Amino acid sequence: MIGSLRQSQGLLEGVLLSLSGIYEQSLYLRDLLLFLDVRPQILSKPGAILVPRPITKGFVLEGVGYKYPGSEAYAVRELNFALRQGESVALVAENGAGKTTLVKLLSGLYDPDEARILLDGVDLREYDLVDLHRNIGVIFQDFLRFSFLFKENIGVGMVDEIDDWDRIQAAAANSLADTVAPTLTDGFDQQLGRKFEGGVDLSGGEWQKLALGRAYMRDAQLLILDEPTAALDARAEYEVFERFTELTRGRTAVLISHRFSTVRMADRIVVLEGGGMRETGTHQELLAQGGLYAELFNLQAEGYR
Repeated sequence: MIGSLRQSQGLLEGVLLSLSGIYEQSLYLRDLLLFLDVRPQILSKPGAILVPRPITKGFVLEGVGYKYPGSEAYAVRELNFALRQGESVALVAENGAGKTTLVKLLSGLYDPDEARILLDGVDLREYDLVDLHRNIGVIFQDFLRFSFLFKENIGVGMVDEIDDWDRIQAAAANSLADTVAPTLTDGFDQQLGRKFEGGVDLSGGEWQKLALGRAYMRDAQLLILDEPTAALDARAEYEVFERFTELTRGRTAVLISHRFSTVRMADRIVVLEGGGMRETGTHQELLAQGGLYAELFNLQAEGYR
């Protein structure tokens, strides 16, 4: 009898441990189900129109305001400015002034809470979202590092063309990622990331060149670089932005960088403060005004003297 009780106790403990394990695993399953149940909050309207090719006028922001869910403070407010077709614009501001929010509004990832954004005179909400995103190439500062092959890390920038070898090579050349491939054992076929056997990790700057390649995979009419070169040294960053300037000539482009040596490459500079536009003009014009841009430029220049 005592032996039976001990055996029953052991079996009961095993059942309880199994139930505990099932509960712990179900927590992960719950996260998966919640993720699969996520639906986009911004959807194309019925009868949405396609983005014009080519864009002729550009983007116009008419008093745009946006605040993040759960926040009472506006990230951007009463924002008015035009991004003309074929123009390159650099956004300059201190941290938290709304630069990234602005480019996400331009790319249709966020909907304005106030006013509207026009593209060739039509409200951005009237365009088909899939087609809008297809016409925009953007790399944010918090880009992803995929545990894919080297060439696939570039190809996912345009998933429909991920097997287009010529397009991947061209994108790699444009982003200077083609200088990284020869240093790897398997070149463009190298497995990246440590999650899989034979995978290798790259430096921060090398990952950034791959991320830039994704933006160049698209035949985009608007290219946006949101501080994508933070891990690059000064020479590499200059080369990337010089290449970017060359490739976007005649194409609309927005770039964000804290280094004024690259910002001055743009046709026009927009200075943001407190979520609104404070100054706009060329590098020389803004220096002559002696405002916020001149102050920030001189502070940075002082560090190099």
